[in-house]
Amino acid sequence: MLRLGVNIDHVATVRQARYRGRGAGEPDPVEAARICEEAGCHGITAHLREDRRHVQDMDIQRIREMVGIPLNLEMANLPQMLDFAADLRPQAVCMVPEKREELTTEGGLDAVGQRTTLAPSVQRLHALGIEVSLFIDPLPDHVAAAAVIGAPVVELHTGAFAEAFRCRDENGVHKRLDELCAAAEQAHALGLRVNAGHGLDYRNVVHMHRVPHLHELNIGHSIVCRALIVGMHRAVTDMLTLLSPDPDVL
Repeated sequence: MLRLGVNIDHVATVRQARYRGRGAGEPDPVEAARICEEAGCHGITAHLREDRRHVQDMDIQRIREMVGIPLNLEMANLPQMLDFAADLRPQAVCMVPEKREELTTEGGLDAVGQRTTLAPSVQRLHALGIEVSLFIDPLPDHVAAAAVIGAPVVELHTGAFAEAFRCRDENGVHKRLDELCAAAEQAHALGLRVNAGHGLDYRNVVHMHRVPHLHELNIGHSIVCRALIVGMHRAVTDMLTLLSPDPDVL
């Protein structure tokens, strides 16, 4: 069965729409994370952005203290973020690209061009016992660069696949799936663990069973959206059903 990491960023997005700058408010991302844990997910993912547009430092600290399943902290490769992670000691860190003007992460890290800056950051976190992954596009040179950098895990960016699926571009879906399969095979051959995420939802996620060597999927927006209708516990268990070896169609 594929493991599920639930990204709770957009729970914080809803809260910040009304309570930005007020220190507290609803919905509480930590309570959402605890419900996800109760529902059986395998980890919680949260992106602490430099501009703090949704998740806040205190959210991350409380999740680390109050939730029993692993925390995967998504963050940019910035000195202040590295210091935060070093103090917090999450179980995992996923290094992601970050631009102030984007609505959500638009693509993978430039692992090739940023190799010299990423490598010491990965080494620093690894020395603290933190597992590090790199969020990369499913391209051969970026997979190879991730191995050279020393990250034990890659998270393959599935956004292009998800967009082709949304647009009902059948040829595009097949092309993007082939890219993901090839990248996963390459990463596995290099000794890297393979995760994936971005844009996955209740309609397209079953296609991820075709990608070899996948360990974990990180999914957020779609689960939070479904939770508005059926509740967070049901939204998580529905997704877990689809990640099982013989998924039922919801």
